[in-house]
Amino acid sequence: MSSIKMKTAVPGPKAQELLKRKDQVVARGPSNSVLTFAEKGEGALLTDIDGNIFIDFAGAIGTLNVGHSPVRVVQALKNQLDRYIHTCFNVMMYEPYVKLAEELIRITPGDHAKKAFFANSGAEAVENAVKIARKYTGRKGIISFERGFHGRTLLAMSLTSKVKPYKYQFGPFAPETYRAGYPYYFRRPEGMTEEQLDQELLKEVETFFLAEAPTDEIAAIIIEPVQGEGGFVVPSKTFMQGLKKICEKYGILFIADEIQTGFARTGSMFAIEQFGVVPDLMTLSKSLGAGLPISAVVGRSEIMDAPAPGEIGGTYGGSPLGCVAALEVIKIIENDGLVERSQKIGTMLRERFKNLQVLYPQIGDVRGLGSMVAIEFVKDQQTKEPNKEAVAKIIANAQQKGLILLNAGLFSNCIRVLVPLVITDEQLDEGLVVLESAIQEVLGQTVNT
Repeated sequence: MSSIKMKTAVPGPKAQELLKRKDQVVARGPSNSVLTFAEKGEGALLTDIDGNIFIDFAGAIGTLNVGHSPVRVVQALKNQLDRYIHTCFNVMMYEPYVKLAEELIRITPGDHAKKAFFANSGAEAVENAVKIARKYTGRKGIISFERGFHGRTLLAMSLTSKVKPYKYQFGPFAPETYRAGYPYYFRRPEGMTEEQLDQELLKEVETFFLAEAPTDEIAAIIIEPVQGEGGFVVPSKTFMQGLKKICEKYGILFIADEIQTGFARTGSMFAIEQFGVVPDLMTLSKSLGAGLPISAVVGRSEIMDAPAPGEIGGTYGGSPLGCVAALEVIKIIENDGLVERSQKIGTMLRERFKNLQVLYPQIGDVRGLGSMVAIEFVKDQQTKEPNKEAVAKIIANAQQKGLILLNAGLFSNCIRVLVPLVITDEQLDEGLVVLESAIQEVLGQTVNT
């Protein structure tokens, strides 16, 4: 039987009324991909207030790897609510904070001594990772990468590489932040191999130290092992390992931003594991808490211990509710085989998307790691001119058919899939049929010959 059940157009009558109320009292700054309101979420399904049931391929922007309202997380939260809601770890400590630190130290890459620290959001994790890196090294400079996304707070926004909508007219930005090139093989210069692009970009990093900032002023580089907002761009092992060698050569810390890629999304617990690189620090959030606001910085003990007591922290950082949710998430991923499930989902997605690429010349590239997969749309195969208009129409078309999708990429011309890993094969197939139908209706019957 079909999981999708559409009783009204989107937005439906109840959603339209609530939209009017929302427009009167909610600032227009937060964007909304789906113009309706949730009533219930379960697994990979979302029901809105008009009774429409959607298949969710967005997963709250990669926050719900274990699905909407997982029973074990809900029960753990109920149990915790009966004991205490919040004490502030900086005032009176609680065991779930310690237990979660122990678990993250166990599952993150590297057999060296590690410690962990908790905050509320991905941006907060990034800000604190930078603070820790600066304190440890005594240096100030931070290098991030083209198309990277690291959050919306001042420092995180300064490290982010997309002007609109994230940075436009929000400056001045944090000083001593720099940008380096990240390999984008689909858009590499004509006649250049992937290996040549890797070497050119690594050479540019070395040149940067001569032209822009010396190595003894750079505290860390921060990099997404797979770019999220940037369009699910995947670098090579050669590039990542080369970057790590440069860091080791000059005493620069390597920070892996696993906020979107972590917790089985890429077919391993953490994406960086697939590159044979052990980071000095990692930033974690999103699917860590199954929807509860929690983030973490995990790293080498000597680095994490650089700040003195009181120099990092926050009133709600590592809340008891977030910690118990995260502990259940780790159990679910390991006990239910979600790493292997992510690999299977990724194989199914790439196979279906590659078949579409044969049919439609407007599909320029299919890429990703594990179940973190995207389709890039172009207007012309030769020029590779981005086709964000087609993406917007496909997403809108699919939404009316009951499928929730998100765009991505510097040019907003990619459709990204962040489906909950607990989705059934039947639901995944149904969602893909809807997506294929939307693509066909928007792009027509043109066949790539």
